[in-house]
Amino acid sequence: MMRIITGSARGTKLAAPEGEATRPTSERVKEAVFSMLQFELEGRRILDLFAGSGQLGLEALSRGAAHATLIDASRDAVAIIMENAKKTHLFDRTRISCADHAAYLRGAAGKTAFDIVFLDPPYASGLLPAALSRLAEYKLLAPGAVVVCETDSASDRKTSRRHADPAEEAAKEAETVLRDVFGGDEGLRERFTVARTVTYGRTRITVLRLPAEENEREGKE
Repeated sequence: MMRIITGSARGTKLAAPEGEATRPTSERVKEAVFSMLQFELEGRRILDLFAGSGQLGLEALSRGAAHATLIDASRDAVAIIMENAKKTHLFDRTRISCADHAAYLRGAAGKTAFDIVFLDPPYASGLLPAALSRLAEYKLLAPGAVVVCETDSASDRKTSRRHADPAEEAAKEAETVLRDVFGGDEGLRERFTVARTVTYGRTRITVLRLPAEENEREGKE
């Protein structure tokens, strides 16, 4: 069962799209994500780009975000998002669209900038690096913006970490993030600060921050 954890819509049960195309973020992971963001949400503009049920964007609104844009390529998912937005009484602070992520980002270029972005595409899709690159290319991130990326941790599990060397583990973790989040693109990696990366079961959460000077520098070019 999915629900809003806290805030104005606390306890509201959420519907989820059926089938394997959508993989809802577990409640444990969602709690961890919003614990990391607890002082970042008030009055912020949110983008949930692979929204599924819309639970991440709606949770952010429930906790005080000003507005959330929820995008999904599935019409069934968008119908569920609209149902959940109305059920939580947060519909008037949302923009909900059925669109391919690349088409949406291209169309939004120059029209808005987001403070917090959730990127949780299907694990095997390979869409995360492309979405992150387009967000930067189209200048859709506000100075200091936070991007929360969800990836599959299965590929970097270790048989034993009991006697692992901390420096070696940190290096392997950095390699994993470079591969899974940035698609091996060192140039894209350099545009962001990796604020935190942590694993919960099969899920790795990586929190990125766009340095405030990034947009300022690009604006002068």
